[in-house]
Amino acid sequence: MTDDSSLTGRVRRYARVSTAMGGLAARVAGQRYLGLPMDRARHAGDLRAALGGIKGPLMKVAQLLATIPEALPEEYARELETLQADAPAMGWNFVKRRMAGELGPDWEKKFGRFEHEAAHAASLGQVHRAQTKDGTELASKLQYPDMASAVEADLRQLQLVLSLYERWDRALSTDEIHAEIAERLREELDYGREAAHLRFYRAILKDETLVTVPEPVAALSTRRLLTMNWLDGTPLLRFTDAPQERRDAIARAMFRAWYVPFYDYGAIHGDPHLGNYTVRPDDGINLFDLGCVRIFPARFVKGVIDLYWALERGDRDLAVSAYANWGFKNLNNELVDVLNRWARFLYAPLLDDRKREIDDDNNGNGRAVAAEVHREVRRLGGVTPPREFVFMDRAAVGLGSVFMHLRATINWHRLFNDLIADFDADALAKRQAKALKAAGVPHSAG
Repeated sequence: MTDDSSLTGRVRRYARVSTAMGGLAARVAGQRYLGLPMDRARHAGDLRAALGGIKGPLMKVAQLLATIPEALPEEYARELETLQADAPAMGWNFVKRRMAGELGPDWEKKFGRFEHEAAHAASLGQVHRAQTKDGTELASKLQYPDMASAVEADLRQLQLVLSLYERWDRALSTDEIHAEIAERLREELDYGREAAHLRFYRAILKDETLVTVPEPVAALSTRRLLTMNWLDGTPLLRFTDAPQERRDAIARAMFRAWYVPFYDYGAIHGDPHLGNYTVRPDDGINLFDLGCVRIFPARFVKGVIDLYWALERGDRDLAVSAYANWGFKNLNNELVDVLNRWARFLYAPLLDDRKREIDDDNNGNGRAVAAEVHREVRRLGGVTPPREFVFMDRAAVGLGSVFMHLRATINWHRLFNDLIADFDADALAKRQAKALKAAGVPHSAG
């Protein structure tokens, strides 16, 4: 990222994307007017070409959408999955000016060392290794300039993408998907909030000896700069050929890291990117990038557990109650049957009391199940998924992907039942409120 590219580059960037989107919209409108069938594969390829080479929030949104079941049809998800969030790093002169803007002109004197080259560059900011004056290793994440305006512009483009898709397929209303993504992306821009998330997760995972969360350094952090202690670890994908025992141990640590917060405190780490965790020498894990954390009301968590019991016991009334508590409207027997089909696919490993791989009985046919459910939902008049499902589904699919990479063989049923054995919605609500307040996380569970 060069010094003079900030404003001019963004103007060119949005002009290029807007022109491409306008062309796609015109083609869609023409096909619709002439009654021609839409070539979704070609349209998806054009969409990827329009977004390819674009960095920043729009790239993050495109990759996020590709991981949410049914947010996009297979052709679109397949194309968007190929996009890479590889924003070019800011040069040292630019970094110095940005750091001075955050910590003052004497900012370098506040560190023992601050490396000139970025250790990592991502969609919203870049990370530099540093040290305190007493030698403690640090990671300083510095946000790229003017990200707030970039996010708003990209969200407008996202709305156009979703509206184009919805013109052709009414099975899934995308308004809540857009609203949820918008709210979470705006929150990710506030590194003060992310620091609070780090404090929150460190507190609620304090008894999980195999999970480590970085500790924020308040004196070296602002809303656009987050400094925390550096955690050494090995990328998870380097363990795919490790002995089965090690792979299973890593998977169990991951399961606890994600779902203890959810079932005990109603919280989900909403960014399941493989780069957001590394493996410790003892096969525990380091959990990074807590900008996107979704806090759920206790009733939602209760609904997840109620649906599990409904599927296990064949209790239709309990399933209907779970869907209604989540906010599904106009439920009838046919729609409940269709929703249960998708739920059985997601819950399958938890319902099966034996050691198994996560996708043992599905053989990678998740897309096929989703397509079948999609067709049925469309036939029944469509559905508006509650906002909470955007990141809940994304987290479940992201974590499942990790387990598939590891080929972990575990009794998922027993891991899950251990977590929910003493579930109490009222107790969760009280724990959640107390922990959020102590960590300084701005939130209303609703």
